[in-house]
Amino acid sequence: MAAVVRQWRSVHPGIDTAPMELIGRVNRCAALLQQAEDAPLRRGGLSRAEFDVLGALRRTGDELTPGELARETYSSGAAVTKRLRRLQERGLVERRTDPHDRRVSRLTLTEAGTALVDDLLPDQLAFESTVLGGLPQDERERLVGLLGTLLGQLEGRLGGPRY
Repeated sequence: MAAVVRQWRSVHPGIDTAPMELIGRVNRCAALLQQAEDAPLRRGGLSRAEFDVLGALRRTGDELTPGELARETYSSGAAVTKRLRRLQERGLVERRTDPHDRRVSRLTLTEAGTALVDDLLPDQLAFESTVLGGLPQDERERLVGLLGTLLGQLEGRLGGPRY
């Protein structure tokens, strides 16, 4: 990232590259984290996005509609549909028709889905702790706060949910 900033400064010496330095680093961190492929999830045959769907069903403890799952996982409806199809084929999620509105599906974890989430979660959290291991706890907490502030501002501007 530093080389990119130096190159831009040489091409446009009067331009403020501070936003690029921050956003570039956030984007690069996100890309590297996605490339890490979450070893524990891979062991369970899941992608991060599929685990997010299973996790949403597990942590809410409720049946959710595909639309609710899309909101819970910050995904598009089409992406959730694709993930749900794969998870159903593996016997991890069940779909039933809402008795009050036959156009609506309700989704819940199967026993196998619950067991898989409960088995993978401790290992996934340990893996993520290892990834963050180079940052002291106080710096992690500060980073969480700073990123939370940035996220809140971005979601406020873009009209998305705040958390």
